[in-house]
Amino acid sequence: YVMLLTLSPYTPRYRDRVSPPGVMIRPYLNGFTIAFNVSQPNTWQPYVDSMHHFLAAYDDKVQEEKNIECVPGQYFIQGDSDSEEKKACQFKRSLLHNCSGIEDPTFGYSKGQPCILLKMNRIIGYRPGAGVPVSVDCKVQKGNESHLRSVDFYPGNGTFDLMYYPYYGKFTHVNYTSPLVAVHFTDVQKNYLVPIQCSLNGKGIINDLNSDRFLGRIIFTLSIGK
Repeated sequence: YVMLLTLSPYTPRYRDRVSPPGVMIRPYLNGFTIAFNVSQPNTWQPYVDSMHHFLAAYDDKVQEEKNIECVPGQYFIQGDSDSEEKKACQFKRSLLHNCSGIEDPTFGYSKGQPCILLKMNRIIGYRPGAGVPVSVDCKVQKGNESHLRSVDFYPGNGTFDLMYYPYYGKFTHVNYTSPLVAVHFTDVQKNYLVPIQCSLNGKGIINDLNSDRFLGRIIFTLSIGK
């Protein structure tokens, strides 16, 4: 009990061996297979509803009320006091453009061009990329590479801007919303199971460890029927 009293509720005591971040996707409903038929709205509507629910915290008005505008391209380092409440940078869903659900409220699912959101795991104090933003790329994990013919990334260059790091923990970084990268699959082979691997790229990132499919990468399957 006495030893527990010496631990800080705000930050881990030892942060010299922090693992590189993993990555997750949204929507995440039935495991890592996203399957639907374009002509049957009931098959893709649950994905759309999940996306809108997840992005509610990223609504532009919500972000403007709770968070501040920050300077892109540099870490947002704040104060030395662990208990001091930290400010959070705005990440507006409008930054996701065609994958924001604003212009197209179906996120491309009604056209067979689904959007997938990527989010890095939160790690207190971690500064990804060692001064250079971490970027994302996606490709066919196994099989015919021509099944994935066109992919767009938002924000524009498909990177996690440095200004959203470091993260200070849920007790002090109360309004923090994780930055996202949207992947818009604009031309995927229909009526096939297409395994996709999206990877993080940057200094200090590990994305090729066979024993961990979530470390620095995420593998999922797209199955889009007509």
